[in-house]
Amino acid sequence: MELSGFYKLKPEDRLKKIKAIAGLTDVEAAALADTGALKIEVADKNVENVIGAVHLPLGIATHFKINGKDALVPMAVEEPSVIAGACRAAKQALPEGFKAEADEPVMIGQIQVVGVPDANAALKNIELNRKEIMKEAAHFMAQHEKYGCGVRGFDAKSLQTERGEMIIVDFHIAVGDAQGANMVNTTLEGVASTIAQLTGGTIRLRIVSNLAVKRKARASAVWKTGTIGQDTVEGVLDAYEFAKADVYRCATHNKGIMNGISAVAVATGNDWRSVEAGAHAYAALGQYHPLTKFYRNENGDLVGSIELPLALATVGPAVNSSPTARIALKIAGVKGSRELAMMMACVGLASNFAALSALSTVGIQQGHMKLHARNIAAYAGAAPEETEKVAETLAKEKNFSIERAKEIINGMRKK
Repeated sequence: MELSGFYKLKPEDRLKKIKAIAGLTDVEAAALADTGALKIEVADKNVENVIGAVHLPLGIATHFKINGKDALVPMAVEEPSVIAGACRAAKQALPEGFKAEADEPVMIGQIQVVGVPDANAALKNIELNRKEIMKEAAHFMAQHEKYGCGVRGFDAKSLQTERGEMIIVDFHIAVGDAQGANMVNTTLEGVASTIAQLTGGTIRLRIVSNLAVKRKARASAVWKTGTIGQDTVEGVLDAYEFAKADVYRCATHNKGIMNGISAVAVATGNDWRSVEAGAHAYAALGQYHPLTKFYRNENGDLVGSIELPLALATVGPAVNSSPTARIALKIAGVKGSRELAMMMACVGLASNFAALSALSTVGIQQGHMKLHARNIAAYAGAAPEETEKVAETLAKEKNFSIERAKEIINGMRKK
């Protein structure tokens, strides 16, 4: 397969090549070329070897009240019931809704030093020159200070590894409403030579950490027993204890949280991979544990809370280059990355409550498969005007097979 110089081609010419190699039809090629609001020339500058764009449904989670303020939550996700579950959980938490808060957006950036002749002496030398190091690091953040950004401090430590002892310097850098990776990495690279001189070692990695423990968001809500029922309260508490005690269940418990959080991240143009990595790494501190907590308060109502790191952006190239991301942020009505983090924490908690309440009572399939039936109908070849009828029949029969959907479609068309 000869693709030399593929990256030099225009997107439309790349698509022609891929169409020929993969045997795409004209309709399939046209679907890839339809980039919607994202202009192909913009996409071509965002990533390499662009041939088109991928589309996800964008929905709105309703009924959210966060810190006393009504909110619309944009969510981009392919899985049925995620948005519906979040809406239901948010509605059941009314009239109080959710309370939320978020830390100052401080990221951790790490400089790795290897081949240090004397680690203790190196650590001491770094501490003795703390002011000079801070001054130099501040120089590389100077242009961002007007946005409330800046170096907040650093720590140095030694690590024993199979490759020998290493010195790691962790910088704490406030990044404002940006995700922060680029400004952190630039600062680390700028100050690295000074660290090398002070330690006598060789610099290796200079990179931001996705475990943003200094940039956490927290949210809580109360679901009243009179609203959700005693059986749901008991069921959620039992499900939560299961997740605490069993790592296999806990992985899926936390995945349910990220269903909501990642959907908002994708909708708003944020790096959902770093969000996922940070969340699961945080859950693994000490021993892998649920990111949420549930307990009964003095009134017998169910209280849920969540805490996790959320490194998000409401400004920057990734957000600004996507028209839909900008629109989603406008719909969300958030003022900065901290408010977005609060919203996402609330959605994560709502998504988790929705999953646990369904799983522990009627079962997850009753609601999920009812919604998924529409996807099955479409996949089986139902026209848009046929989809709902086919889905209703599948749900009524509790038979969600593709073959049964095709039978229903054929029967409808014969009539």
